[in-house]
Amino acid sequence: MITPCFNDGDLIRETLTSLREDEPLEHVIVDDASTEPATREQLARIEAEGIRVVRREENGGVLGARATALEATSAPYVFPLDSDDLAMPGVLGRMADRLDADPGAVVCFGDYEEFGDSELTRAVPERIDPFRIAYVNELPVSSLFRRSLLEELGGWSAGGFSERSHEDWNLWMAIAERGDRGVYLGPGDVVYRRRMHQGRLLSSNREQHPRLYRVLKATHPRLFEALPRHRRASDMSPVRKRLYPFVYGGRRRFAFESTLKSLLDRTGIWTLRR
Repeated sequence: MITPCFNDGDLIRETLTSLREDEPLEHVIVDDASTEPATREQLARIEAEGIRVVRREENGGVLGARATALEATSAPYVFPLDSDDLAMPGVLGRMADRLDADPGAVVCFGDYEEFGDSELTRAVPERIDPFRIAYVNELPVSSLFRRSLLEELGGWSAGGFSERSHEDWNLWMAIAERGDRGVYLGPGDVVYRRRMHQGRLLSSNREQHPRLYRVLKATHPRLFEALPRHRRASDMSPVRKRLYPFVYGGRRRFAFESTLKSLLDRTGIWTLRR
């Protein structure tokens, strides 16, 4: 497991406590040049307890920190977990078992819970659908990836992507572009808990979204060139197939959408599988 940490000293201890697996777990934390003394002190205590902590001299964002962590690990499977999120007991072993049983699958993923400012169990698509992924990233950040896949693609920098946002979407696009297959853990089978709090989704990311989406399209041309074929192959409902290009894609995101999304979540509209 790899965990980037930047000034999350008050939360990472809770993240570590959430890790409860029956089998040994290789865990590397990357201190992404934290500036808070409390975080550096907390990481020093964690390191003294036997967990490996790698320190970066310059902040590289999630992209750089995960690359550093990947280089520092050797496990055949890689699970990224942010330093403010929580793991579910025993889930990593179960996900590894699913990948062991299905050599053709490159990743195992599942539903996840949001907690903090909002409380919700979010259902995710049951398959890697290139049509959906071309317009919106609905697959979870924390999934269990084969190391061989990440090394072959270049991790979250797949295709030469170097932006400090949308790196998870970039990886899923790279996987979808190649036609790789994943395995879904099961309906309601929660993989991790994602902490929702102010500042996690920056307004600058919303403003930058149209530009970043253009970068993603340029990075994965084969995915977008094949959209008519992917649309026909998608198991989404006809209504959603028509709506996705207008609701999602590269259009500008507005601040009020987070409030609207919360209202729709309560009705179940944004948590349906199709």
